[in-house]
Amino acid sequence: MSKTIAVLSIDGGGIRGVIPAMILTELEKITGKPISQLFDLVAGTSTGGIISLALTKPKSSQDLSPAFTAKDLVQMYEKNGSRIFSKSLLHTIVAAGNLLEEKYTSTGIEGVLKEYFGDLKLSQSLLPVIIPAYETERRISWFFKSTRAKLDPEYDFLLRDVARSTSAAPTYFEPNKIKVDGPAGYYSFIDGGVYANNPAMCAYVEAKIMFPDADKIIFVSLGTGLQSNQLKYDDIKGWGLAKWAQPILNVVFDGIETTIDYQLQQLFQNPNTGIYQRFQPRLDGLSEDIDKADFENIRALKLLAERLIRENAKELNDLATSLINAKE
Repeated sequence: MSKTIAVLSIDGGGIRGVIPAMILTELEKITGKPISQLFDLVAGTSTGGIISLALTKPKSSQDLSPAFTAKDLVQMYEKNGSRIFSKSLLHTIVAAGNLLEEKYTSTGIEGVLKEYFGDLKLSQSLLPVIIPAYETERRISWFFKSTRAKLDPEYDFLLRDVARSTSAAPTYFEPNKIKVDGPAGYYSFIDGGVYANNPAMCAYVEAKIMFPDADKIIFVSLGTGLQSNQLKYDDIKGWGLAKWAQPILNVVFDGIETTIDYQLQQLFQNPNTGIYQRFQPRLDGLSEDIDKADFENIRALKLLAERLIRENAKELNDLATSLINAKE
């Protein structure tokens, strides 16, 4: 008997996580089911990691129903975006704007993650999740995996620590330090977006390992907006370290996202492989900043997501049908 599995991958992108949260809200609306009941594996980086962990978090150790809907996460960005990206006047002065220290203190984001994730651990996720981060002292790419957490208590981190680690974007937030037993004493993590802002290929490989008997994969990849502002030669030719510091992050993230999308398109050219769908709007005329959390920008992102949903109504309905059929 043939077996089809479903995989969800969500890009990083800070406050622009509103876009995939809106798409997932529509998918839950069409299917009448929570995301945790539609997929077999979820991967997410940075803001996508926060969404992934939240949608697979149970209400409690005793109540294994999902704690949040995708709509709840749209509201999270609306209510807490400015809190996540907050800084005091003192920090601004000490940091010399953003030249000497990270742009934001970690107080805001850590407070929000504490409220949403409490003290639950990675092993308690409702389905397998894979969350990329980068360990700065060991200089290795790191994957937080719920499957490993279930087997090894040493790697069973708090969900809020996993979320904080994958979203510790350099220049925006300080690295996340997780204390552990052992000779080293701690881990030092920064945003997984430095190598996997689009974690879809990581998710694809993980799915092939976890489900070797699967005949087909329904693969859904959600972006947070394709950057369209030009970096014109005459503008950037004289840039040094200070001017490139933050723009280079956008270049790295954008290059990774489009490269992974191309690779997966090639892999799924054979219809026997399954279905690959990437939902990624262009940010034409919108801010590309990952930390612009004001009301007007969040509303603009929501309107962009609404338009994407409207223009892809048939694709989303067909996808919903495929996901439901795969579970029957």
